[in-house]
Amino acid sequence: MTKSDTIKENRKPNELINEKSPYLLQHAYNPVNWKPWGEEAFAKAKAEDKPIFLSIGYSTCHWCHVMEKESFENEEVAAILNRYFIAIKVDREERPDVDSIYMSVCQSLTGSGGWPLTIFMTSDKKPFYAGTYFPRESMHGMPGIKDVLISIAEQWNENKENIIESSKKIVEHIKKNDVFVKPGELGEAEIHNAFSSFVSVFDDKYGGFGRSPKFPASHNLQFLLRYWKNYNEPKALEIVETTLEAMYEGGIFDHIGFGFSRYSTDQKWLVPHFEKMLYDNALLAQVYIEAFEATGKKFYKEVADKIFTYILRDMTSKEGAFYSAEDADSEGIEGKYYLLTHEEVALVLGEESYKIYCKQYDITKKGNFEGRNIPNLIGKQNSANIDEKVNIKLEEMREKLFEYREERIHPYKDDKILTSWNGLMIAALAYGGRVFKNTSYINVAEKAMNFILSKMINDKGRLMARYREGDVAHLGYLDDYAFTVHALIELYEATFNVVYLTKAIELNKNMIKLFKDEKQGGLFLYGVDGEKLISRPKDIYDGAMPSGNSVATLNMLRLSRLTANTKLEDEAVLQFKVFASKVKTIESAHAYFMTALLYSAVPGKDIIISGDENAGGTKTMIKEINSTYLPFATVVLNTGDKRLNSINSELDSHKSLLGKTTAYICENYTCREPITDLQKFSESING
Repeated sequence: MTKSDTIKENRKPNELINEKSPYLLQHAYNPVNWKPWGEEAFAKAKAEDKPIFLSIGYSTCHWCHVMEKESFENEEVAAILNRYFIAIKVDREERPDVDSIYMSVCQSLTGSGGWPLTIFMTSDKKPFYAGTYFPRESMHGMPGIKDVLISIAEQWNENKENIIESSKKIVEHIKKNDVFVKPGELGEAEIHNAFSSFVSVFDDKYGGFGRSPKFPASHNLQFLLRYWKNYNEPKALEIVETTLEAMYEGGIFDHIGFGFSRYSTDQKWLVPHFEKMLYDNALLAQVYIEAFEATGKKFYKEVADKIFTYILRDMTSKEGAFYSAEDADSEGIEGKYYLLTHEEVALVLGEESYKIYCKQYDITKKGNFEGRNIPNLIGKQNSANIDEKVNIKLEEMREKLFEYREERIHPYKDDKILTSWNGLMIAALAYGGRVFKNTSYINVAEKAMNFILSKMINDKGRLMARYREGDVAHLGYLDDYAFTVHALIELYEATFNVVYLTKAIELNKNMIKLFKDEKQGGLFLYGVDGEKLISRPKDIYDGAMPSGNSVATLNMLRLSRLTANTKLEDEAVLQFKVFASKVKTIESAHAYFMTALLYSAVPGKDIIISGDENAGGTKTMIKEINSTYLPFATVVLNTGDKRLNSINSELDSHKSLLGKTTAYICENYTCREPITDLQKFSESING
């Protein structure tokens, strides 16, 4: 029995024991009288005239674990918290609305943010003091949580009116930030500005942007690929290729078990922050697939396949949906699970082989990280340039090391299922299945989507946000709707099953109803039926993930063209106007939104293929489309299905001619002659 198990046996759990969130359950045996976010906690704070101590984090967050061990497991800290405060714990992944609002508060008050997020507020949710991680005792000029708690308790006692007054001012300031300045215009100038920005911060030695820490930021690379495609700009492609190769070569990629870590702490991608997130791997898979489609280089396909291997092996539930994340820590030490010593590698691989592996993957006696080794390929030839026999040998060695590593105590897995992040992974698998001609990926994507549509929609037709152990909770947020619609569009293009297109249209319609700001335009983070918080933010910043507003904008443009519905295009144009002034401050921080803008600015091809889906000609045309990089095209398969005709009224006039599969290609408001000849079709879509 471990020490923490003994503590749990001797301790009475707090109220978090009844929750489903893995993060909240991690704190269920703290001596702190934690309460979940809810009316009961606010009512208690009001009745007892106490301020609220709000702590926000997530289950795989390293510094959240540190603060728990140092402070929330500490009897002395717990005694101060329990005596003077009502303590509330929030899982940011389950409540992105609460997290977004109070993160803005922290950034406004301190100039920075992060997790764990620490907020002091009144019983009516108005914040008055904020920070992130606090050590237990004050040190190196950094205030300790004990001193902060005592100081705030004293101020609450002596100057409560001033605190309440300042909390009102903070809320007013936050609400002002939510109000957008007058609408503006966005055009090609902003697209070029975003590109120039990326060029100016590009690290041409190690790829990526800036020095360190380095984040994958897949949507930056997607934007650059499309910029290259449209403007034939070689620098854009060079940035993408250098970065994708460098990230894979670095330790941010797990060369033994596959999958990408959250980010790199150094400039050359060697030392990761070891947690692995579903959303990062989904977004990275998408951009590696896109790079394969754009360049035809097998290397990019291999990396995407490795990401999917990891997801299907380690991150897929028996119901077919995807888990959220894996921790950086195991046995209380960050990265312990992933690190290897030179001796271990020699022992596992044997005298004959281990030197080949060590040379290739930078395994030394001295180590490259705290006396141990992170396998990496920095400065080495990638597998495409190595002799095939050596490659086979290296793969056999990797499998042995993987089996050896499997015996270790695994990092903690957050097994909750989030609708939004599942949407990202479903989209990646559907896209990968289509481009790689891999039906098993498409089947996995369909199974996961079936789970979302059958389990994550309540009896009122409302998409929900989180599933765990049979429990469905939280009304879906903007990201849940936008990312699921994106996944449905990708599934339609991979299968041409009308059900997916119909569902995408329906969810998109509901999204506009629930989240649209009818006065100013733009989409709010939480729905009109959601809990009323101190503000209702509208986010457009494309950070670790693209924002719901950015994804929704591109979805609306794609759906508009797939269904010949100009009203949806009008909605997208409104998005560009509403967010213009905010986006213009730094275009490159809104890369996915810029991708949507590029999509609207480029006269893309609208392709209708009319014919029997099992006919040879139809299959050949679809194969040709799937083998060609067409980021600005839409494809509809017209088989005469009445459901599809009711969605897109133009299909009636686009029938197959003379019993042959017929392609109709329209671009820039001009339609070409119908095409039945496969050679001509190939020339037309590549032209």
